[in-house]
Amino acid sequence: MELTPVKLEVNAIVGRKSHQCDILFRIIDILESGGVRTAILYGEDYRLVADAPIDDLELIDPREYKRRTKEFRSMEQQSLELFRQDIDLQKQKQEYSSTNAYREEYNYFHVPGKVLHLDGDQSYLQKCLDLYEKIGVPVTGVHCNEKEMPEKIGPLIEKYRPDILVITGHDAYTKSKGKKSDINAYRHSRFFVNTVKEARRRVPHLDQLVIFAGACQSHFESLIHAGANFASSPLRVNIHALDPVYIVAKISFTAFTEPVNVWDILRNTLTGDKGLGGIETRGVLRTGMPYKPVEDE
Repeated sequence: MELTPVKLEVNAIVGRKSHQCDILFRIIDILESGGVRTAILYGEDYRLVADAPIDDLELIDPREYKRRTKEFRSMEQQSLELFRQDIDLQKQKQEYSSTNAYREEYNYFHVPGKVLHLDGDQSYLQKCLDLYEKIGVPVTGVHCNEKEMPEKIGPLIEKYRPDILVITGHDAYTKSKGKKSDINAYRHSRFFVNTVKEARRRVPHLDQLVIFAGACQSHFESLIHAGANFASSPLRVNIHALDPVYIVAKISFTAFTEPVNVWDILRNTLTGDKGLGGIETRGVLRTGMPYKPVEDE
């Protein structure tokens, strides 16, 4: 009895047989040329875009998908708990400073930095917005195709006046297109670079607008030279979908009078310093007083 072949369609969760199904992908599109069908793939948990012949793809069993997703959610929860501990410690330091070492009572309030998050993936953007909300970071999210980001970033900065800008989506390095030093060998890095340059034309100072830029395997050096404070990916590895949130949230909750050590930012991310890096940057949190809730008469 012959088995009916599985039909792979858009939105199916698959793995690449040639890579031992190491990363879970969702099929975004299927193209056909010369009788060969090729699938465009977006990573489920990594900000990676790839393409593969349909024959190289294997449909992931729902039980396997559930198991692997559970592992990732556990990693995300651990990272979130570590981050919350970090923020609690930061708040204690600020309280100590605001109350003159607890010798005086002040009613004060905090104004964390506002984030503008541009994302080439609507699904990832929503995941990030949910995490921003859990942490308490004020954010505006905009879904935007990576190729359109350079022309759209200027008006968005003028409209939202963010303290922190995130420019991310999907990316990938293709060895057949050139060396790792050649930015043309990357799917979207040049668009991220041009977006950073355009943002820096509007706000040149590194501490007046803090920028994170990049995705999986992005051209790290070009992004930093273009004016990003933080970027991916130093060793051209894949980065987790939520890593940009942990980086900018740390900056959002650090006082503007304090520099943020790069390692302090990277240590609670899911990818670490192989996939993320940056330069020393000041926080953007500001403390005000007095805090007196207005009562309705």
